[in-house]
Amino acid sequence: MATYLEFIQQNEERDGVRFSWNVWPSSRLEATRMVVPLACLLTPLKERLDLPPVQYEPVLCSRPTCKAVLNPLCQVDYRAKLWACNFCFQRNQFPPAYAGISEVNQPAELMPQFSTIEYIVQRGPQTPLIFLYVVDTCLEEEDLQALKESLQMSLSLLPADALVGLITFGRMVQVHELSCEGISKSYVFRGTKDLTAKQIQDMLGLSRPAVPIQQGRPLQTPEQPVISSRFLQPVHKIDMNLTDLLGELQRDPWPVTQGKRPLRSTGVALSIAVGLLEGTFPNTGARIMLFTGGPPTQGPGMVVGDELKTPIRSWHDIEKDNARFMKKATKHYETLANRTAANGHCIDIYACALDQTGLLEMKCCANLTGGHMVMGDSFNTSLFKQTFQRVFNKGYNGDFRMAFGASLDVKTSRELKIAGAIGPCISLNAKGPCVSENELGIGGTSQWKICSLDPSTTLAIYFEVVNQHNAPIPQGGRGAVQFVTQYQHSSTQKRIRVTTIARNWADAQSQLQHIEAAFDQEAAAVLMARLGVYRAESEEGPDVLRWLDRQLIRLCQKFGQYNKDDPNSFRLSESFSLYPQFMFHLRRSPFLQVFNNSPDESSYYRHHFARQDLTQSLIMIQPILYAYSFHGPPEPVLLDSSSILPDRILLMDTFFQIVIYLGETIAQWQKAGYQDMPEYENFKHLLQAPLDDAQEILQTRFPMPRYVHTEHGGSQARFLLSKVNPSQTHNNLYAWGQESGAPILTDDVSLQVFMDHLKKLAVSSAS
Repeated sequence: MATYLEFIQQNEERDGVRFSWNVWPSSRLEATRMVVPLACLLTPLKERLDLPPVQYEPVLCSRPTCKAVLNPLCQVDYRAKLWACNFCFQRNQFPPAYAGISEVNQPAELMPQFSTIEYIVQRGPQTPLIFLYVVDTCLEEEDLQALKESLQMSLSLLPADALVGLITFGRMVQVHELSCEGISKSYVFRGTKDLTAKQIQDMLGLSRPAVPIQQGRPLQTPEQPVISSRFLQPVHKIDMNLTDLLGELQRDPWPVTQGKRPLRSTGVALSIAVGLLEGTFPNTGARIMLFTGGPPTQGPGMVVGDELKTPIRSWHDIEKDNARFMKKATKHYETLANRTAANGHCIDIYACALDQTGLLEMKCCANLTGGHMVMGDSFNTSLFKQTFQRVFNKGYNGDFRMAFGASLDVKTSRELKIAGAIGPCISLNAKGPCVSENELGIGGTSQWKICSLDPSTTLAIYFEVVNQHNAPIPQGGRGAVQFVTQYQHSSTQKRIRVTTIARNWADAQSQLQHIEAAFDQEAAAVLMARLGVYRAESEEGPDVLRWLDRQLIRLCQKFGQYNKDDPNSFRLSESFSLYPQFMFHLRRSPFLQVFNNSPDESSYYRHHFARQDLTQSLIMIQPILYAYSFHGPPEPVLLDSSSILPDRILLMDTFFQIVIYLGETIAQWQKAGYQDMPEYENFKHLLQAPLDDAQEILQTRFPMPRYVHTEHGGSQARFLLSKVNPSQTHNNLYAWGQESGAPILTDDVSLQVFMDHLKKLAVSSAS
């Protein structure tokens, strides 16, 4: 029998699923006592080289309330050509195409290795991908120049038949016509007045004219491309025109007086973009790409006034209820985000400025539609340029790594219900027998819409065991879950990916050790962290931390071995041993601690945490630290201040930053120029090694991380010092020997102190 670790890994590679528990407690009562909910991380489009899609439609269960897809867990009677659904036990006839099946001639979807299978669906018209650029022209000259070059470069990366549109905005909003007459023509809107979708469509002349039907002309001619052709044109037709048009873009001509901010109508520009796509291409794959270099300062959705002397809101202002535009702006962007999501379009936000740009208010546009959010200091940095280029990366088969307009439908066996999901999705309000009353995240539904997906987009899905304590599940019984993801592939095909998984039930009273051994502490840490971050959006920070602490203490009480009131006797088994330190680092992470981060930065960090896969999420919670020294090859070391030694170079990966830190001695040698002397060749190699490794991460990650190169005592050493566990601080300096690492000036508790408190509380008979 493979170990549970191998089992968990195989399942993740094959199905893109990681469960918190891999043996399930068989009653509702026992499941609530497990503290960590039964939940999973699902990566619907996990890339697999060995999964060629099949060219036929899935076979569905005939019961209208079930409609589960035929899968390897179904009972099949080959002689009678019947199959029994493993979710509702309905007996179904196979369709005629399956007449030749037998035990030795099975269709792929019945083979156990195809617990995940992808179908290509041939029905429905194919529509090209749509990219609508919404560009802020209130930028500094060099920023605007760099952005124009990036946009011109992106045209060459789009498929030839993709449709492209351009809206620019400053004080006014301009919708550019892209026809080929050689005259540039645009429709100008006031930036202070919000318009309904109907008004926008009338003003742009998008309302459908009554077309008289001529004799002999087929009725079903699609009228849509005709309507939208002026503002959204295929790349191959207008490549030259649009390149010239972008090249000629000027800064916003309205004068900005001293002490004022430029007037930016971001809210209206987005509203027009959403209205334009609603009127022309509802329910098809489309991206609205917003490039902004500062906060919206006028009209609906404004975040700050144009007086420079009034700073943009901070966390302190928000706590004191002093952010006067925040509620109204957030509501404006939420309305737009919901309209966009309803049409299956997505909104990307590329915000590059030294100050805040209003991501806090606009975050729902990217969060609800699955769009990207990228934050940088300027459009003229490699961080923005390379990240933007990576949006158009292609997979191993030459297709874009983006999918559109997806819906996820989750089906469960009758002992389970669905409590909710957390990720870049919105509810489709599909009520049904398998929807739980208790909501975790976005609940009250068994279906969600994900307007944009890539191979790493990951949703957290929470379940509830509803089986009653007095209704035992037969020995050897298994619970099953099926995930059905329908989406538009970037080649514009419609596809359906179906993943069906099953896990054993166990009675928590007699078989607790089985349940315990099958605990996936990494998945559990990420699933609990997502719940915490989701709560942090609407609750006070200290309340969320208290909730996380309570859950951790309860988990230790349930699964720790200890004698009452004796903290020294406390032990956790191997499958739980890392969990408390994940929680320790999570409590200090920028997802829950807003100190030292602006509201925009917090929104940015939380946005990425709610959509990345397990590996990336763990790096975000507990960054990875590698040490390079003369004592051997690079090695992972503890994220602890004791790892900061004078003769070491450290490389830290926090997902958002890559930090290279030279120890004191190494930094002095480098200043003395030893690396340039032939006899110190090995020192030169030592300095180079972390740079090469950092380069590897910088080249693949999306969004590209900020790169920090610093040294002992350097001003940017704070990036490293704020992340490591402060096991040496100015409070315990007396223990400071040669090998104990660098002390850190902080009043934060260390992991040791945290664990001591945790043990005390877990074994206390009072709690």
